[in-house]
Amino acid sequence: MKIIKKIGISGADVYPIVEGGKGVGVSNGLTAGAFAAADAVGTFSGTYPNLTCEELDGPSVRRSEKTRQNRSKQLADEGIRESVAQARIAHEVSGGRGRIHMNILWGLAKAEIMVDGILSGTKGMIHGITCGAGMPYKLAELAEKYKTYFYPIVSSMRAFNILWTRSYNRFSHLLGGVVYEDPWLAGGHNGLSNKENPLVPEDPYPRVAKLRAFMNGVGLKETPVVMAGGVWNLKEYEHWIDNPEIGPVAFQLGTRPLLTKESPISDAWKQKLRTLKKEDIFLNKFSPTSFYSSAINNAFLSELYDRSTRQIEYKDAPDAHFCEPLTLSSTRKTVYVEPDDWARSEAWREEGFSVSIKTPDSTVLFLTKEKARHIQKDQSECSGCLAGCRFSGWLDSEEHRYVTGLRPDPRSYCILKTLQRVIQGINVEHELMFSGSIGYRFAGDPFYANGHIPSISELVRRLLCGG
Repeated sequence: MKIIKKIGISGADVYPIVEGGKGVGVSNGLTAGAFAAADAVGTFSGTYPNLTCEELDGPSVRRSEKTRQNRSKQLADEGIRESVAQARIAHEVSGGRGRIHMNILWGLAKAEIMVDGILSGTKGMIHGITCGAGMPYKLAELAEKYKTYFYPIVSSMRAFNILWTRSYNRFSHLLGGVVYEDPWLAGGHNGLSNKENPLVPEDPYPRVAKLRAFMNGVGLKETPVVMAGGVWNLKEYEHWIDNPEIGPVAFQLGTRPLLTKESPISDAWKQKLRTLKKEDIFLNKFSPTSFYSSAINNAFLSELYDRSTRQIEYKDAPDAHFCEPLTLSSTRKTVYVEPDDWARSEAWREEGFSVSIKTPDSTVLFLTKEKARHIQKDQSECSGCLAGCRFSGWLDSEEHRYVTGLRPDPRSYCILKTLQRVIQGINVEHELMFSGSIGYRFAGDPFYANGHIPSISELVRRLLCGG
C-alpha cells in the first residue's frame, strides 16, 4: 500500500479521508470532531441535527404552529440553532486539528436561509460546506460572504459543468473540491439521471477521469476531487492515488463510520449492520424528494414495496377497456377500471385493504384503514422540511400557495419522521435505514470480528494502512 500523504483541504494539510455527512443527526459534532482530531476531515450534518436537551442547554423547539408554512419556518430556525450547537461540539472535540465541514441537503426548505444562519453563528468553526441533492447555484455566493470553502456534490461531469458555467467560475478561489458521489454506490439520496439505468452501474474511474479533465481545462488542476460512494478502504483505490489522470484526490466514507464508538446510531442499528448481505441493500424511488435512494431492505421498505403493488390504473370516464365502475372509499366518487383490475381490487378489499386512494399517476392505491389513517395523519402534520415534498404535496413557495399542484402521493412517506425515529432507535426494523452499497462488508471484515467496534481514531489509522 502506498504511503497516504496529506493534501490541502479547506486551507490546511490533512489526510485525504473525509467523513460523509449523513442526516438526520447521524453525522454530528462528536463524529466530526473525532475525524478532525485524527487529522482528517469531519463532517456533521446540517440537515436538521437531532440533539438531546442536554446538548442544547434547554428544551428542544416543538413545532406547534398550525400552518405548514409556519411549521417550516420554525423547523428551519430550529435547524440553524441545532447546527450551530453541533459546530461548537465539533470544534471543541477537534482540539483545533483537522478540518470541520458541514453537509446540507440543498433540497431542504429554506436551505439558503439555513446555510446563511449557520455560518453567521459559527465564524471560524466551519471550514467547508458540502452540498448536494439539487443544483446549489447560490452555495458559492454564501461561501464568499463568509469566506468558507464550498464543495458541491455531483454525480457527473455534466452536472459540475452546469454549476461551473452558471455560478462557480466567479468563486473558484473558494472551491475547495468537487465531490463525485457515485449514484449507484452511495448511501442515502443519489443523483441518478433519467439517462442512467439504476440496474446497470458504471465504473466510477472513467467518470471521475472525465470530471478531472474538465476541471483541468478550466484551471482547477490543483483542486481535489473527493470520491464518495462505495469507499470501504484505500487499498482498493491505490491506483487512483498519485495518478495524473485523477489528480489530487480524497476519499469520503459515509457507511463505514456508522459502526464506530462515536456513531450516534442505536445499538440495534449497529447490530443490523453486522448481519447484512449484499442483496439486502439496494436503490429505490420511494423517497418524497423524488430522488433515488439506497437503503436497507427491512420491514419499512418491504411495506412500501407491498403497498405499491396494490394499485391499478383508472380513468374518470368509461371507454371500451376501462368499463368497470369503482367507487373510491376516500371520496365516494366513481372511476372506471379494467375488468381484470376490478377483480383484483375486490380480492384486495376482501383481504382488508378496503381504503382506495388516488395517486398522482392516475392509479388507485388500496390500503388498510390503519395504514390510511397513519398516512393521512403524517400528511396533515407535515412540517415543510423539504423544498418540495411528493408525499404531502408541500412546496416551499408562497407564489404557488405552498402546494406542488400534484396530488399527495400515498406511496411515499414522511422522511423527517422516520429519520428522527431511526436515529433514536425506535423500532429500527420499521423505519428507514439508509446505507451505501458496501454496508454488507461489515459482516466479512475481520476488523469487526468478535463484536469489535472501533473508535473513529482507530478507524482512521486502519484506513491509512490500507485496511
